Amino acid sequence: MEKPSNFLLDFTLGGFSAGLSKTIVAPIERVKLLLQLQDVAKGMVGKEKYKGMFDCAVQVNKTQGFMSFWRGNTSNVLRYFPSQAINFAVKEQIKPLFAYKGSSFLRKAFNNFMAGGIAGAISLVVVYPLDFIRTRMAADVGKMKSDREFTDIMCVVKKIMQSDGIVGLYRGVTISILFSFLYRAIYFGGFDTGMSYFYPDSKKSNIIYVWALAQTITFIAGYVVYPLDTVRRRLMMQSGRQDTVYKNSFDCFRKIYYEEGGFQAFFKGAGTNAIRGLGGALVLVFFNEGKNAS
Repeated sequence: MEKPSNFLLDFTLGGFSAGLSKTIVAPIERVKLLLQLQDVAKGMVGKEKYKGMFDCAVQVNKTQGFMSFWRGNTSNVLRYFPSQAINFAVKEQIKPLFAYKGSSFLRKAFNNFMAGGIAGAISLVVVYPLDFIRTRMAADVGKMKSDREFTDIMCVVKKIMQSDGIVGLYRGVTISILFSFLYRAIYFGGFDTGMSYFYPDSKKSNIIYVWALAQTITFIAGYVVYPLDTVRRRLMMQSGRQDTVYKNSFDCFRKIYYEEGGFQAFFKGAGTNAIRGLGGALVLVFFNEGKNAS
């Protein structure tokens, strides 16, 4: 039988689990973003493209230094801590609203997916500027500070606010809400449904099997919504630029498809993202273990 949800406990466990996992996989995540954005990022356009994950990692280490793999990680943790904390806490509060006594398995699964999706959409709106900042800093390839477009978090905020106003920090937010709803619906809904099916009593769960379930769900969620992630990241890169490439989300979809090689163009960096998903799986495992220990 599930214990009543504790908002503060869920918030804290979710936040710390997220911050730790993000720092662990930060190098992989930066490589993923560089592969995904190298066609539009300032400083990479017109230059030789990274050939893949390993080539990108080698070149970044060679030209920008080892610590550059964590570029943007501070803003990412600042974003991800409250984001995941809100995700976990709000999800646990929303789930009872969809609950019906004696509900079928499919109904319970639907409830889990809806609760996860709504929580994801809410958290994204709250922390979106930090997501934007993290993306812009990670895509900045200068080695020295003088070579970079942005030197720190406040530099991003200042430059974008001066050129685009507050709207610039929310570029791509509409499609990002859709992305977050779908991703979190699969991520949380799939995991919670799987746990309730395999382990009705979560305290009897095996951490290896829990991790395997979490990894599978994270992998599926990442691939399903990856095209949306590519589009939203591309739109983020337009703030602060005079030569905007995309008019809106639909125009971005169209141009990527027709100008970059069809549907596969939306999956640049997807393989790296699958490995990066280890962090997302760890969040679910850490949270589950923390809940069981409380």
